[in-house]
Amino acid sequence: MNKKLAAALSGGAVLMLTLSGCSDDSSKKVDDWAKTFCNSAQPQFKKITDANAAIQAQTRDDSKPADVQKTDSGAFQQISDAYKALGAAVDKAGAPPVKDGATTQQEAVKELNASSVSYANLKKKVDALNAGDQAAFAKGLEDIATELGKISSSGDASLKKLESGDVGKAMQKQPGCQKQTPSSPAPSGSGAGAPPASPSQSASPSGSASPSASGSPKS
Repeated sequence: MNKKLAAALSGGAVLMLTLSGCSDDSSKKVDDWAKTFCNSAQPQFKKITDANAAIQAQTRDDSKPADVQKTDSGAFQQISDAYKALGAAVDKAGAPPVKDGATTQQEAVKELNASSVSYANLKKKVDALNAGDQAAFAKGLEDIATELGKISSSGDASLKKLESGDVGKAMQKQPGCQKQTPSSPAPSGSGAGAPPASPSQSASPSGSASPSASGSPKS
């Protein structure tokens, strides 16, 4: 019953910067900015990756509504906290030393904070579902998955701008901005779809990956 939610989450919630290619053209100032941000961001990327894996692990057909509700609620709270901390990390790093850096920084912080609020609201909606009524619970999860899909696909223009050009190239080289492995991977055969991001895609907050189980997952 949690498969649509897992698919929507892996479609845009995460993360970690594993952009293709590599470059040594970035200036020292840009490299220093990327290092400052990525060192602070790494724990938050890890939290989002783990939260994604936790939701995907609860996609089995025999998952109990109460267990799904508890897992999803905790995961959404963890993602909300992580996005808020990522916004603080961008703010702390200061404006990247590139053209319009201050504007890009401010807009990225705004988007990250907005994402934090959105996931906190999803947690509230999951908490409000009636786990005692399986049909109603499944329908509620489906509605939340639809809302999650909208959140994942909107408002990341500033983040993509932050990750482009010299700043993006500098971020690629930082260990803190490279793809994270979940602490507890979803069990095989759970029908959860693909991992959060593939090596050829950005795994930063604006990154996107298409789940492999994108057919007609059960609700």
